[in-house]
Amino acid sequence: MSPEGIAALDGPFSTRQLLRLDEALRVADQQTGLTFSVYIGDLAEPTRESAERLHRELKGAARAVLVAISPNQRILEIVTGSDARRRISDRDAKLAALSMAAAFAGGDLAGGVLAGLDQLASHAGRH
Repeated sequence: MSPEGIAALDGPFSTRQLLRLDEALRVADQQTGLTFSVYIGDLAEPTRESAERLHRELKGAARAVLVAISPNQRILEIVTGSDARRRISDRDAKLAALSMAAAFAGGDLAGGVLAGLDQLASHAGRH
């Protein structure tokens, strides 16, 4: 098994959850023409700037949407590139964040991420 596979197994998700998240990301990308990414881990302070820095590192950042989650810090940041922002308003991102936060509060990290990706992709619409 690769080192990445071992790290994934030690993470917060089961193999089944990882497969569902991978599928949700693929579907969101295909339906919208945008690139969706999820980061789970600690964010440096200030957390918003840290999430924006991660977003800038993504290939095609203008068309990218990053959902950055730090469970230990209880932080959720959604960063949209300039092209993605035309299709996902701040209000849409806040609604998705509220939905995710509700699931997280109930202990469902994977379900929250899946729901958030679905909402963000729905707001972005088809390309």
